[in-house]
Amino acid sequence: MTDTTVDAGLETVLAERRGGVLVLTLNRPHRLNAWTNALEQRYFALLDEAEADPDVRAVVVTGAGRGFCAGADMDDLDVLTGSEEKGLPARAVPCHRPLQLRKPLIAAVNGAAAGLGFVQALYCDLRFATPTAKFTSAFTRRGLIAEYGSAWLLPRIVGHARATDLLLSARVVHGTEALEMGLVDRVVEPDALLDTTVAYAQDLADNCSPAAMAAVKAQLAHAATSTFAEAAGEADRRMVLSFEHPDFHEGVVSYQEKRPPAFAGLGPDRS
Repeated sequence: MTDTTVDAGLETVLAERRGGVLVLTLNRPHRLNAWTNALEQRYFALLDEAEADPDVRAVVVTGAGRGFCAGADMDDLDVLTGSEEKGLPARAVPCHRPLQLRKPLIAAVNGAAAGLGFVQALYCDLRFATPTAKFTSAFTRRGLIAEYGSAWLLPRIVGHARATDLLLSARVVHGTEALEMGLVDRVVEPDALLDTTVAYAQDLADNCSPAAMAAVKAQLAHAATSTFAEAAGEADRRMVLSFEHPDFHEGVVSYQEKRPPAFAGLGPDRS
């Protein structure tokens, strides 16, 4: 079982506000931030709070210590291998909850992102990483399949052939190679990783319409399984709505007046 003695009194995910950016830090450094039910519940609850808070414009997720997330805690997997019940663990919230966040979610991958940690990085909109950060699906080396929708998501990020390589071999890819294949979007030296990621997120928070960013995220999700004609039709529908939104007026006027825009926080989803 998981070492509850070490975890006792430990906040499994830390939350820190930096301006309009919420920084979430997976906080089990003694286990390279390996995933547990408690960590999942805390992480998803904080995403729910970020969703509901109009002052949070973007979210950055990283890991404490040397790792981002080393995957599911192997001690918890021991329980599964010895159990007669082989179904998936019951979840109150789907594992892909981060994909449903309407606000930008950016991963600052500071170390190992393996298995479920690898998938959680894929669930982010963008990934910044250090040159030595390690990415691996790990699944086939544990006798497992491509879990949690990774076989759908990874080809859309790196292409079919590269996704096949990463999922079949479960080999380790470091940050530099990950950048070359499009798995990460920027490589940053370790001492600057979090500040660089937060600065990018803060630029979104300061200068981009939360409503427009939410709409773009919805368009990207819709377009992943639609034809071009359907995507273009969806864009036309949303364009009419955007012309009527106060953010369009503010975006134009702030540009004309050469000042930063003052966009409102994200309201309820009415798309």
